[in-house]
Amino acid sequence: MPDHAAAFVHDHRDRMLDELKEFLRIPSISTLPENRADVRRAASWLVKKMRAAGLEHAEVIATEGHPLVYADFLHATGRPTVLCYGHYDVQPVDPIDRWTSPPFEPTVRRGNLYARGACDDKGQMYTHVKAVEGFLRHGPGRLPCNVKFLIEGEEESGGHAIAAFVPKNRKRLRADCVLVSDTGMFAPGLPTLDVGLRGILYTEIRVRGAAGDLHSGMYGGAAPNPLQAVAEIITACKDRGGKVLIPGFYGKVRRPSKTEISSWKRLPFSEKKFLKEEVGAAALTGEKGFSALERMWARPTFEVHGIRGGFTGEGAKTVIPAEAVAKVSMRLVPDQDPAAIMRLFAGHVAKVAPRGVKVTVRQAHGAPATLIDPDNRFIGAAVAALRDIFGKEPVFVRSGGSIPVVGLFTSALNLPCVLMGWGLPDDNLHAPDEKLAVENYFKGIEGTMRFFDRVGALGG
Repeated sequence: MPDHAAAFVHDHRDRMLDELKEFLRIPSISTLPENRADVRRAASWLVKKMRAAGLEHAEVIATEGHPLVYADFLHATGRPTVLCYGHYDVQPVDPIDRWTSPPFEPTVRRGNLYARGACDDKGQMYTHVKAVEGFLRHGPGRLPCNVKFLIEGEEESGGHAIAAFVPKNRKRLRADCVLVSDTGMFAPGLPTLDVGLRGILYTEIRVRGAAGDLHSGMYGGAAPNPLQAVAEIITACKDRGGKVLIPGFYGKVRRPSKTEISSWKRLPFSEKKFLKEEVGAAALTGEKGFSALERMWARPTFEVHGIRGGFTGEGAKTVIPAEAVAKVSMRLVPDQDPAAIMRLFAGHVAKVAPRGVKVTVRQAHGAPATLIDPDNRFIGAAVAALRDIFGKEPVFVRSGGSIPVVGLFTSALNLPCVLMGWGLPDDNLHAPDEKLAVENYFKGIEGTMRFFDRVGALGG
């Protein structure tokens, strides 16, 4: 099989790249109502390609939101079953003027494929489909293990449909492990397995002042200003040193082990280089006493994503707005419960809100952090598959990001997850000029084939 995997990728490179480009041209932005038809079109396109790859029972599953996609191939009697997860929806493209080439016109430059969704997650997820094709259409006609696919269209907008579907379909989704390729490699050429994800609590703070907008000359100094109130609330939640000020926020934070921290120190990482080449700011910020990697992977955060209210157009308008809204999220670490943190946060906001305004706090979505046991046999299969491709031992890292469905698979299905991603740190996820290295796309296909083969060798 190893020779066949490499040969399959070599012989079908151009076609498989063209297929991915076709997929990326569909603007499946799940957060925007005007793209609803495009999201549905992406789901239908994916089902068509799954059937062409040889998968069975491929279907679009209607939900109250955007559809799910399911498929399977279950003919490896006595062998484990891998549940392949990914998402076909993408982030909005704003600011559009920052893109070098149009976000939905896939373009290859200097060995990278640029398009919205190239890395997150169409390109990575599609490696699983092509891996199946390598066995069923251009190989032995059978898979070394059983596979099921569950692909969602709401990962970028809360994941409500899959969160409702999974607990109600435990029998249909029964498997031995989950394969997720929605993460990345720590550095180019360095095989990487992610064994930890931060959780998330995404909220909205809405502040109401007067019954309507007011003239600041006539009412300034007497009327409450919701924008000022939002600023005061935010600064009461996190200090200048990066410490979150919500009482009880750190009460159940689990620190990583000394062994894990020691292993991070051996990674090829320079804070100076990271600041210059990836962040591009004047300085790194955050809690003192923790390395940048620990702050990003194993410490909770409080971040403001946007503030809306008042007048922001060209020129001047002296208005005291009636309302202001701030979108705020907290990344959570192991043992922090999103529901408990939400209660602490809402209580703190109510306490620090200035007089004269009405404040409401709404939770948009939340998910707990996830830790993966690196000693389970499916991680071992992934290690072997990556070693075969790269000729070196994979490194274990955590991710500062969140994949809420990983926690769902763990809690609802009791399945170990393998986070084997192919992105790179500079792939500009959620930003202009998102990209995926073309060679990593092909390595993802070969790596998934090798993983399936290694899983099959584990037996039942």
